[in-house]
Amino acid sequence: MQDYLSGLNDRQREAVLHKDGPLMIVAGAGSGKTKVLTTRIAHLMSFHKVDAFNILALTFTNKAAKEMKERIEKMLGNADARNLYIGTFHSVFARILRSEAHRLGYPNSFTIYDTDDAKSVVKTVINEMNLDDKLYKPNIVYNRISSAKNALVGPADYAQDYYIQQEDSRSNRPLIAKIYDAYAKRCFKNGAMDFDDLLIKMYDLLKQFPEALVKYQHKFRYILIDEYQDTNPAQYEIIKLLGAAHENVCVVGDDAQSIYSFRGATIQNILQFQKDYDDVKVIKLEQNYRSTKSILNVANEVINNNKGQIPKELWTENGEGEKIRLVRTMTDNEEGKFVADTIQEQKLRNHYSNRDFAILYRTNAQSRAFEESLRRMGIAYTMYGGVSFYARKEIKDFVAYLRLIINTRDEEALKRIINYPVRGIGKTTIDKIMLIANNSGITMWEVLVNAAQAGFKASTLEAIENFVTLIKSCQSMLQVKNAYDVAFHVGKQTNIVKELFNDKTTEGLQRYENVQELLNSIKEFTETPSNDEGEVGDKGLTAYLQQITLLTDADEKDPNADTVKLMTIHAAKGLEFPVVFAAGLEEMLFPNAMSINTREELEEERRLFYVVITRAKARLWITYANTRYKFGQLVQNEPSRFIDEIPVLYLDRSYAGGGVRNQGAGYSQGSAFDRMKGFGATEQAERTYGPPPSKRKDTVPSYVPPKSAPKVVEHKPSADFIPSDTSGLQAGQKVEHQKFGFGTVSKMEGSAHNPVATVVFELNGEKKIMLNYAKLRIVE
Repeated sequence: MQDYLSGLNDRQREAVLHKDGPLMIVAGAGSGKTKVLTTRIAHLMSFHKVDAFNILALTFTNKAAKEMKERIEKMLGNADARNLYIGTFHSVFARILRSEAHRLGYPNSFTIYDTDDAKSVVKTVINEMNLDDKLYKPNIVYNRISSAKNALVGPADYAQDYYIQQEDSRSNRPLIAKIYDAYAKRCFKNGAMDFDDLLIKMYDLLKQFPEALVKYQHKFRYILIDEYQDTNPAQYEIIKLLGAAHENVCVVGDDAQSIYSFRGATIQNILQFQKDYDDVKVIKLEQNYRSTKSILNVANEVINNNKGQIPKELWTENGEGEKIRLVRTMTDNEEGKFVADTIQEQKLRNHYSNRDFAILYRTNAQSRAFEESLRRMGIAYTMYGGVSFYARKEIKDFVAYLRLIINTRDEEALKRIINYPVRGIGKTTIDKIMLIANNSGITMWEVLVNAAQAGFKASTLEAIENFVTLIKSCQSMLQVKNAYDVAFHVGKQTNIVKELFNDKTTEGLQRYENVQELLNSIKEFTETPSNDEGEVGDKGLTAYLQQITLLTDADEKDPNADTVKLMTIHAAKGLEFPVVFAAGLEEMLFPNAMSINTREELEEERRLFYVVITRAKARLWITYANTRYKFGQLVQNEPSRFIDEIPVLYLDRSYAGGGVRNQGAGYSQGSAFDRMKGFGATEQAERTYGPPPSKRKDTVPSYVPPKSAPKVVEHKPSADFIPSDTSGLQAGQKVEHQKFGFGTVSKMEGSAHNPVATVVFELNGEKKIMLNYAKLRIVE
């Protein structure tokens, strides 16, 4: 027997040795699923002599893919693992689409828009349609379009589905279908795909081009999918298509950790897998190698309250461990102080390092109290969910140049840097360029190249021609220079680096250092041996841009840094820590007030609690606060209902005081509304809106109460907060509101007896404030 099989338990070994046919591995938390996946791939290659080029392994993070490839390489003792197609859905499909883009009418060097780019295009479309962007907020419209794409609902299906249109009408946004159609056409014109397009265009490729489907079906004889419970309808359909020829589809997942429905993931994929294929082999990995018995007992007791699940019972040979400690504090600030004090105490008593601790919470807004307390104690921490390095303005500016050099159709990149650094091409000129492009059905770049015919004044024409020459000179380097040489040329010829260097402010110095770090990362990319040896353009700009565009927050953070980790529970899935603090276990916070309207929503919140419990290896604290500021008001909190689901015998309450499946018909078979909302949604919608016009005489929809307002980002009033006299308040003044935080007055209206201020808040957007009722502190 091969050496790599030693150390596997019976169930793990069974999963590894299974060769042909569909296989579902139900892998409980901490049961060694990555070990099983990697060993299974190594066994296929070593024992069964399956060519690495014929194996496709899909993950949800670049970090997981990198770890799997390294493990397989170590097991095999050779470099064959470099030929495996291992990566995230988006990175693997982007790689395939690069070589197949011509079939879909895209350039092979198509741009991948990140979320900010995509929202910018949506905003442009909304403005061009002369719609109110206060009603049609780009963020809301983009999320609606994204949900549709992940459910394989294209613009035509979206516009024709009665219930989708009723939802949009109810939200007073009946024209989202037209925005969606215009957005899709604009992206195509720009030679760009957003993140969701990497899935939907892969699906289109397989559905519309039989020769491409056959090609990849026979290329990928063995398909393995990690975290299958996190797949959405688009991913489900693509896997079904790719696996149809051989049906050697192995999915690994845990329905108890399905927590991403807000991203379009559906637990139905894993629950119905056994109905999608005949003769499915199901193997349950129930032995946990991570946590103590006490922690696992609590996890099992909690998740058993869910009805929609695959039955399993985690067990471990680890020791009993300490009881879970339940902690009640008076305020959220005291909660933060308690956690920081406890970390310091545990470091001294049990010789832990900072990296051994994680503070996990339901919403990012909860982090403030913990950050402040950790800073006071001088404890280093890493905050997940902050501003990404690649989201910083100076980085996006520089990268926009690189994107435009690769793809001159990329209008988002062009608009961003056409006048940066300032070169005399102002807003009026840019608007004229856009107008000519739209009216003529050509790209903005084509307008610039032929600017002499557009009637620009001499100075503007000279600036445009110099800009075009600059971009073309950079483009001429693409075929002969690597990514770093091109990027260095851009930094020098555009004067970006020089301009940032000359800014001697603290912020300017930081921006300069960030750009230098970007150049360093490009240099490292060009000098690091490729994982895909022999592939044309490995060290080129296109490959580099694709890599950084598909990075996640977790990919940018160093998990081994000696810092306490602060993150939401969603961000923590897949990680483990010796000591975990599960914070804010209060009713209406966890479970979240927005997620308790149906049993399905509540069960997902419970799965989220299960995830936070099973992150802990040795010690777990559950904390909650009696009072917490919500919407600017100090409110009393009830302990979370989930605490009541933990048997008393597993809890140390010394700090707590006294209180406390559908037929697998395939997504494409249902209505567009069903595909966006889940099976059975149409029936529920019919009860709300009545049958569609084709089924009834009365076409007037019944009244439905509007959805609750968007959640407010919590603000803690300043210590010196005292309401000011606002009788003389004027536009332009900065103010602080107890609920909404800091903002700037943009307009004053209303009567003298009932004045109304329009304030643009930094964290909560634009609000109309009645000054007779609101308490504002004038800052300046």
